[in-house]
Amino acid sequence: MIPVPAGSITIGAKKVAIKPFFIANMETSWQAFDVFTASGPPTPAYDQTPFAPDAIARPSKSYIPPDKGWGHFGYPAIHISNMNAQMFCRWLASKTGKKYRLPTEAEWEFACRAGANPSLKVTPAQLAKFAWFTVNSEEVTHPIGKRLPNAWKLYDMLGNVGEWATDLNGKYVLCGGAFNTPPTKLLPSARARQIPDWQSTDPQLPKSRWWLSDAPFAGFRIVCEP
Repeated sequence: MIPVPAGSITIGAKKVAIKPFFIANMETSWQAFDVFTASGPPTPAYDQTPFAPDAIARPSKSYIPPDKGWGHFGYPAIHISNMNAQMFCRWLASKTGKKYRLPTEAEWEFACRAGANPSLKVTPAQLAKFAWFTVNSEEVTHPIGKRLPNAWKLYDMLGNVGEWATDLNGKYVLCGGAFNTPPTKLLPSARARQIPDWQSTDPQLPKSRWWLSDAPFAGFRIVCEP
């Protein structure tokens, strides 16, 4: 975990104050996620009962290989729904006694920029040193931490997989672009919101709340409160 100092950032037209926090220097890997999924019985995919505030449920079994055969050890967890990411944070907090959660979009972008000038422009060749995207990814994810980190030693903040965060209204948004994002859209301000197409081939009724069958670009990174 990397300490992030207090500061402020403008999201849209709103200036947001940032309190100090810690953020993982890499995207959540499969080996970390596997410990979570193996630590207890899964919740059936058809169970739509809302969770109690202190409940910790675990993912149902995915009907497809969730890593798509692209790589497992050292690779980012993918096809992850925002609820799945939330439950991972809740489970980790219960195991460690620390306050783990998903970042806010303001925290995420502040960490991504690492204090750099928001108007700074880079070429695709320069960007390729720091990120996996359409130019160099071959349309698959890659092992985490293989590109250069930003100034705060955070890897893969842009590209590889998008990362879940909460927006200013408390709704979930995927930040930073992914392996399938073109360079012109691979920006700290990049956002994507879940749409039905992200689960179009999921045969379950109702659709799984844990896995996004058609979103191999959806992953996450955790933060910890001091």
